[in-house]
This record gives sequence, structure tokens and C-alpha cells, in this order.
Amino acid sequence: MASSPDSHSPSEPLLETPLAAAHGALGARMVPFAGYLMPVQYPEGILAEHNWTRTHAGLFDVSHMGQALLVGPDHETTARALEALAPADFVALAPGRQRYSQLTADDGGIRDDFMATRPADPDADGTLILVVNAACKGDDFVHIEAHLPDSVKLVQRPERALVALQGPEAAAVMARHCPESADLDFMTALPLSFDGVPVEVSRSGYTGEDGYEISVAAEDAPALWAALLAEPEVKAIGLGARDSLRLEAGLCLYGHDIDLTTSPIEAALVWSIQKRRRLEGGFPGAERVQRELKDGPARVRVGLKLEGRAPAREGAEIAAEGAVVGRVTSGGFAPTLQAPIAMGYVPPALAAPGTRLDILVRGKALPAVVTALPFVPTRYARKQKTGG
Repeated sequence: MASSPDSHSPSEPLLETPLAAAHGALGARMVPFAGYLMPVQYPEGILAEHNWTRTHAGLFDVSHMGQALLVGPDHETTARALEALAPADFVALAPGRQRYSQLTADDGGIRDDFMATRPADPDADGTLILVVNAACKGDDFVHIEAHLPDSVKLVQRPERALVALQGPEAAAVMARHCPESADLDFMTALPLSFDGVPVEVSRSGYTGEDGYEISVAAEDAPALWAALLAEPEVKAIGLGARDSLRLEAGLCLYGHDIDLTTSPIEAALVWSIQKRRRLEGGFPGAERVQRELKDGPARVRVGLKLEGRAPAREGAEIAAEGAVVGRVTSGGFAPTLQAPIAMGYVPPALAAPGTRLDILVRGKALPAVVTALPFVPTRYARKQKTGG
């Protein structure tokens, strides 16, 4: 789950995260992103940051994301309120587990994608923790509030920061400050203590690597950031490398790979809709989703690996035998593969791995082959099977 930059009006002041001063001290290049001034890279550059995250541990400021609570009288009431807006099964979500889903529109398009966590604390029964994309959070919160029953309330959490520690050495680093974090499995979460500071930690992220997302009170964020950066395995990583990492992992970027024109089925997100919801429906756009599950969608998101070194960017046309059949939605050079890669939509008949296509870049047809996602194998921590 990642958000795309919105078009920013010069007359609107850019917001800053609680870590803005820390980015400045590190010499970050700051750019407008989703209404915030955010670090796109640090002095070593995007390529070095990408490779560091793949081999060590990268630290990302994602405090621009929208954090909120859904609070109701009991879990089932709150879960069903969210199920009226999104196609995942939240009723069956076990304590301490989190789930990825989408806010769907009445026609089956995607308003945004998000993460929902059921707290492990039994005293928080009836609460779900939400994280939505930065560029969409204002509209998301209005939309959610407008459709909640009286018994369930949305509580926004602008007073919290969010950082992500990602990479093969992330777990060892976290264990020095927060020993219980080592026990977390992929897509699990717990309220923990980081050097004595209360935090909410999930074993998740958007890089394809093992790692954590850490929600912390804004006033405590600079000290937590500094403590992690003091570890030799850790370097600060900007939005540029975050994007190249998520592309190699085959993960959708909202506003690019998914939007109001794409359905979860077209986007190859069937796995995020559990069986009960596929059968029962009961969410916006269920008719389209169920029809596409039965009959197949008109198009589907695929991975594409290009020959040569020239990358294809968003908007480039995809062609088969000279006829345009789709468009690229994300593209760039993959440092891990040393090759250009892209994602885009094509008809199902052209979606099988190994299918040869062309991508039209500046009037030139670049040969490409459909490739199974992810491009780079993910390394999530899956220690044991758990419910939910």
C-alpha cells in the first residue's frame, strides 16, 4: 500500500511530518508529495538506498499516511461496519492480526487501499486500527464517516507518526530496542515498548523485505528515529527507493496501478477478498466483483520485463502484433535485477507469463515479456501458521 503524489497548488502550504528537521539534518532532497514536504532521497542517492535496504535495513518516514481508529461496542459490530465499505473478511480477523483491503466504489472501482489491524489487547475489543494512503486520507475519512452506523465512530490520529524499518537486518535491529518484536509473524501486530516508549508495531511494510511499521506519538518520533539510525545496519531511505522496492515486489501504487477505474479482480488482488465475502458480497461494487470472478475481467494487471536497458514509464502503450492492447501503470529500472520492469493492464488472453509484447516508448517498440509477480522474491517473516 503506497500513495502517489497529488497535484499540489502553490497557494497551499505544504505540511511537514514530525521528522522534517531530522531529514534536513541528513541533507535530504525534499519534494512535494501528497500535500507534504517529503524526502525523495538522501545524499548517497536512490540506487544506494535501494541496495542498502535489500542487504541491511532501511528506515522510512511514512508519517504522511493517514492513521485512524474505528471504535464500536464489540468486534463484530465494528468489523461489519468496515465490511460494508470493503471486500475483505474483517469479522474473522483474529486479535493481533492485520489485513490488506480496498475501499470500493459502487461500480467496483477502488477508492483507496488500506491496512486494518485488530488489536491484540482484549480491552480494545471493538476497535480496528486503520492506515490509509496520504493522498486519499481526507476523502477516505469523510467517506468512511458518512457510511458508519451510529454505534461505530471514526477517530483520526493526526498526533501519531509512522516509520518503517525494512530489510534483512531489520529484525535484529528492532530486537535491541523492542525484544518482543522478534516474536511477530508477517501481518501481525502488538502494542510494545521501544526503549521504554509505547509504540504499536506490525510486521509489515511495502518493500517486499522483512520489516516493521512502527506507530508512535509524534513527540516521541525524533528520538525513535535517532535511536534506529544510530545502529550501524540502518540508513535513512527516501521515497524514490521506496517506490523502486515496491515495484520490484509487484505491489500496487494507488493512483497508478489501481484507481477508481480498476476493480480488485482486474488488479490481481483476488487474494485479498476472502471466500465468505466473494460468495456473500455486501460491499460496494460486489456485483461487478462477483461477475468478474465468474466470467473473468476484461483486463488484468501483469508484470513486464523489458529487453535492453531503456525503461518504460507510466502511460506507455502496450502492443501485441502492432495493435495497442493496454497501458503501463508503473515502470522503472530495477536495481536488483539490473533490468527495466513495468506493470500494466492487458487482456487476459495476453496475461500468461512468457507472453511476448511490445511497449511503445517515444515511438519505438521495446520488446517485453510478461513476467510472474513479484519480480524479486519477497522475504516476509512467516514463522508459523496463525488464525485470521
